[in-house]
Amino acid sequence: MGVVESTPAVDRKAEGLTVGQAASSVGVTVRTLHHWDEIALASPSQRSPGGYRLYTADDLARLQRVAIYRELGLSLDAIGELLAEQSDDRTTPLRTQREQVQQHIEHLQNVATGLDRMIEAHERGILLSTAQQAAIFGADWNAEWAADARDRWGDTPEWAQFAENAATRGPEEWRRVADATAAFESDLARAMRDGIEPGSAPADALVERHREIFSAYFALTREMQVCLGRRYETDPEFAAYYDGIHSGLSAWFRRAIDASARAHGIDPDTAIWR
Repeated sequence: MGVVESTPAVDRKAEGLTVGQAASSVGVTVRTLHHWDEIALASPSQRSPGGYRLYTADDLARLQRVAIYRELGLSLDAIGELLAEQSDDRTTPLRTQREQVQQHIEHLQNVATGLDRMIEAHERGILLSTAQQAAIFGADWNAEWAADARDRWGDTPEWAQFAENAATRGPEEWRRVADATAAFESDLARAMRDGIEPGSAPADALVERHREIFSAYFALTREMQVCLGRRYETDPEFAAYYDGIHSGLSAWFRRAIDASARAHGIDPDTAIWR
């Protein structure tokens, strides 16, 4: 039998890589390589017999450096300056970039912390311990209220707003909310004792103040406020709370809310939660 001569293996790096082969090797798109070529950042230095431009081993090494620097976040202009630098000092721009990367990492960590608090707020409501809640809202405060509210309204836009507000609120912010609420309830009882009539200017001002304070939880429309007013009078737990502040306050407060709603063109009898 005669001896069959084998075909020598092709060294692609020796003969050059096409744009597609180079893009695949570096892990970028052909379009990216065309752009780098257009701005003279990394260009192929050979041509095939058919006129196609080819990347040599040195060209490929430059492409890989550009790709690495891009991954680090350097701009194309900064990469061009870095590659054109004749000195051996390439660490300074890299150290600068590392500091920027570290700052970005810290920013992302802060974002992650904020997301963790948001998730916890959606699940728990108020991000305070039971002891903290008692100290801020009073010994009669029921720490299970938020969990009960989540079970009932956890899939509503209002609960989502409440959770977003709660996620950024610490003990001092909650104390301000609690103090504002306590002052409002005291003034509400005083207005009733002083014979202020629902629908009068002082009563309407209290109704507006209630909506403003309630915004600490979520935005309260006038129709929503009317629905709350009904609950304040008809729900045994709410009625007991307001009547505990002053006898008959739950009914008076509802009448004040209804009167204010009528003044704004809302029929309390047909108002719905919207």
